[in-house]
Amino acid sequence: MFEAVNWPQAMVPSRSPIHFTNELEVAASPETVWSLLVDPEAWPSFYPGVEHVQLLDGHDSLRLGTRFETNLAGQDVFASVQEFEPMTRIAWGGYPKAAEASKAYHAWIITPTPNGCHLWTEETMQGPFWIELAKNAPDAFWRTHEQLLAALAKIATERGDRSGASGPVAR
Repeated sequence: MFEAVNWPQAMVPSRSPIHFTNELEVAASPETVWSLLVDPEAWPSFYPGVEHVQLLDGHDSLRLGTRFETNLAGQDVFASVQEFEPMTRIAWGGYPKAAEASKAYHAWIITPTPNGCHLWTEETMQGPFWIELAKNAPDAFWRTHEQLLAALAKIATERGDRSGASGPVAR
């Protein structure tokens, strides 16, 4: 079963052959964006390729230490929440079930802005499984996260519109 590792230290960009960031201004409150990120039932509505998220610790939402299984990058993965600062930062680390030696670490930072929030995400990946996938499509992970941010912004903005927020903010 999945065991927590010192992910932030082990997965720093300087030690990871795959590292990328994506960012977007979102016309939705940090609270709205946060509510989507911590709600496993919401992920399929914005996370490309995700069909399910199963929490393994009896929680109903993500929190520090929550272990979960999902399907990311076409792979069934184990992961756990490694960082958790409500409305500000969440990060999880994990690995594909088929390739435990290949690790990934995905962090989100939400910063309030006058028109909503700035959403920034960073991922580091290590191990032969991810490296082989990257060889076939070097920018596939980055492009997928661009789609992820756009879809998350759309859902968050729609939720915000129902409570009186404004539309998307250009980057």
